Formats: sequence, structure tokens, C-alpha cells
Amino acid sequence: MSYRSTIELLSWEMDDAWRTLTNAVQDLTEAEFWWKPSGNSWTLREINGRWALDYDQPTPIPPGPLTIAWLILHIATCKVMYVEYAFGPAKLTWDDLTLPSHMGGALRYLAESHRALETAIGHLRDNDLTVPRLTNWGEQWPTTRIIWTLIQHDVYHGAQIQAMRKLYRALHAEP
Repeated sequence: MSYRSTIELLSWEMDDAWRTLTNAVQDLTEAEFWWKPSGNSWTLREINGRWALDYDQPTPIPPGPLTIAWLILHIATCKVMYVEYAFGPAKLTWDDLTLPSHMGGALRYLAESHRALETAIGHLRDNDLTVPRLTNWGEQWPTTRIIWTLIQHDVYHGAQIQAMRKLYRALHAEP
């Protein structure tokens, strides 16, 4: 397959990464969504009347075990923040985000965040790819780096979700 432009290739790669991620969450069960592989797993939880993701600052390397709930909403919120800062008004903070409290809402939020990303980059042309854009932590990155980061982010965390589901199913299989 040949591409007429770099943005066409990046769009194809983003679509492919998105397909990989959506395949990873296809037919996800509530039990898989909420499963904690250990007692100290990072997850989605209600804190002071709001749903939030566990997060430690500074982030430990490696972070603690993650639930699929955490992974899905982490992917979605990162897309929201990249779009906000690279292509939008750059005003949102992590505390401004309202997270859903259940699996169906989390999957819808993930899809909505991806549609917003597609819309944001849908009008770009190759000459836009070197334009510096803001990140939510204040750095300027070329547009290409932002798009590649989001592609890699979907693939990386999609693979984690697939691995978590396989582990869950292996541990909870009927004898």
C-alpha cells in the first residue's frame, strides 16, 4: 500500500491502533473491567464524591498493577488532554475531567475521546506536521510527535488490556 502523504500514513496508523484497542475491549465483562490483579492495583474509584483514577506523584517506575478500568480511562483522558492542549484552548486540568463510574460509560468516554482526536487531526496536511503544539505539561512538541505518541499509547495500553484479559480468564477458568 502506498500513501500520498505523511498525514495519510499517520491517519492509517492511528486507525489501525484504534482497531487494535477496540478489539482488546470487545465483549469486555464487568468482572474483567474491575478485576484487581493485586490488592494495591490502581483502579477507578470514588474519592470525595467524584470518580477518579488512582495516581501517585511522582509516578513509580514501574507503576503498580493496573485494572482494565484504569487503563481504559487513562487512555481516554490522555486523548482528551492532548486534544485540549495541542488543538484546543489549553484550559482543562485533570481535575476538570468528569469520569464515568461504570464500564459502559468508560467505553463511551473512550470512543468520544477518540472521535475528538480524529476531528482535531482530520483537517491537517503534511505541512502542519512540523508545527509545534502544546502539551498539557507545558512542552512544545511537533504535531507528528503528538500523533505518534497517541498511536503508540493506544497500541501499548491495548496490549496491556489484552494481557490482563488473558490472565483474568486463565485464573478464573472453570476446571
